[in-house]
Amino acid sequence: MNKKTLAGVGMALALSLVLVSCQDTKAREENEQLKAHVLQLQKDAGELGNRVDVLTKENADLKAEIQRLKQKRTTRKTKHHQRKSKAKP
Repeated sequence: MNKKTLAGVGMALALSLVLVSCQDTKAREENEQLKAHVLQLQKDAGELGNRVDVLTKENADLKAEIQRLKQKRTTRKTKHHQRKSKAKP
């Protein structure tokens, strides 16, 4: 082989190594960004899960309060009707 051919092969090899290392660096950077994004999503999911738990408890408390008020209203109506019926005769 002559020197020009060897030099050309050497340059091609050097350029391909540079390109491969650049791609590896880019892939590593993307991987780190994706890891950070996944961690943020996991944190957000945890916070949303906690929020759902809080809202579920608040919903149950409100349903219980509505039920209590309905019961109180029914009891009040019944007492009111009993008084009227006693007062008529």
